[in-house]
Amino acid sequence: MGSGPLESRWETVIGLEVHTQLLTRAKLFCSCPNLFGGEPNTRVCPVCAGMPGALPVINAQAVRLAVRAGLALGCRINRTSLFSRKSYFYPDLPNGFQTSQWEPPICEGGRVEFISGGRPVSVGITRIHLENDAGKCLHEGLDASLVDLNRAGTPLVEIVSEPDLRSPDEAVDFMRHLRRLLVYLDVTDGNMEEGSMRCDVNISLRPRVKEGEGDEPYGTRAELKNLNSFNSILDAARHEQERQREILEAGGKVEQETRHYDPEARITRGMRSKENAPDYRYFPCPDLPPVFLEEQEVEKIRSGLPEFPEQRRLRFEADFGLNAEESGILTSSAALADYFEAALKAGGGGKRTATLILAELLPECARRGLSWSAVNFSPERLAHTVRMLDAGKVSLRVVREIFAELLDSDLPVDILAEQKGLLQLSDSSVLEEAVRAAVEGNPAEAAAYRGGKTRLLAFFVGQVMKATRGAGNPGLINKLLRQYLEE
Repeated sequence: MGSGPLESRWETVIGLEVHTQLLTRAKLFCSCPNLFGGEPNTRVCPVCAGMPGALPVINAQAVRLAVRAGLALGCRINRTSLFSRKSYFYPDLPNGFQTSQWEPPICEGGRVEFISGGRPVSVGITRIHLENDAGKCLHEGLDASLVDLNRAGTPLVEIVSEPDLRSPDEAVDFMRHLRRLLVYLDVTDGNMEEGSMRCDVNISLRPRVKEGEGDEPYGTRAELKNLNSFNSILDAARHEQERQREILEAGGKVEQETRHYDPEARITRGMRSKENAPDYRYFPCPDLPPVFLEEQEVEKIRSGLPEFPEQRRLRFEADFGLNAEESGILTSSAALADYFEAALKAGGGGKRTATLILAELLPECARRGLSWSAVNFSPERLAHTVRMLDAGKVSLRVVREIFAELLDSDLPVDILAEQKGLLQLSDSSVLEEAVRAAVEGNPAEAAAYRGGKTRLLAFFVGQVMKATRGAGNPGLINKLLRQYLEE
């Protein structure tokens, strides 16, 4: 191990290359469906199979989504961009090259601002370019390698950051922020387990200098390939910075190479020496014309951008008294945030509406294995439920009890509660009788309450609620109990 804390002697330098599959119906250069999984090699045509003479045609929606991502990240949108052939040989790349943008890419020069470790972090975006994904090789449990080309040709944007990250934790927080933004904007589904977002981590160490003395030159970097979970990014980067420290402090030299992360051993292993741009032999793709973007098309995409999630989150906290966790979940997708706001416009109160979504709707949908948008609970029905709660027609306990049935029914909450005999009781004469019975039936607790043990009020509330099958108005019950006990 090294002879001192990494933080005091060395500075970690990290840049990410984030590969993001785009939410298009078709692949990047053909009309094959852009879907995950399926029987191997069932969504393949001569174009994505790399057959000689098959000509690609650019997917216009992929171009628009790349521009959408670039605008959200503050990039300059190049009015002209070119596709090139990036040559490397691997079984899952049927052409023997990847069709990717080199110079110029579609987007350049953006910036991402986020919070990591309680402090603001700013990371430059070098470029965003379009490219097609490779297929998938299957090795495990086989005597041979098999190739599935269903994924070949899937549209990707590669988002390349500047080397502005200074720890594995910052790298993970950057990825979380980026994923949340791109999912919110419907650029990608963000499903990292399915490979919709994965990243390469470029990491190096350099001697730390005192503040104000400038920076040391960057060290020799290693590239950690195809990390598709936040945990693997964190673990791989932590292991790699420790591996490089040990080499440097032993007087050795870090080699520039591509490395693979082994999640079971939680270590990185060398794969090959790192390629540079000349190794890929980029040259303009002869089968695709340049991509030309009109100013009005870019402005149309810009005008269609929604309020960004961070801005919306802060507004929800300020306007409705939500905490950071609540507002973060509600703005995790634009559709969910829109649903919340639609319920508010239909007459639901902010805090209670948020509570029903977060504590009832989303957990119930998770139990059913469904998306919240797939169940029968419109913003108007949600708003009506909140109004019934506010008016004292039903109690929160009753709503929780019948919520699953509410999703399976077209009935409003008050009608369903009435059918089940669960409408909230606010009739003072009925509740007074239940209060009297609860107090007189528990004389020892009543005497203790009157002797100063006022916490026993909750006991009596429970007795009355039990007698009324949970339908009693809690506020009125509390008021009547205090009057009766304190006479």
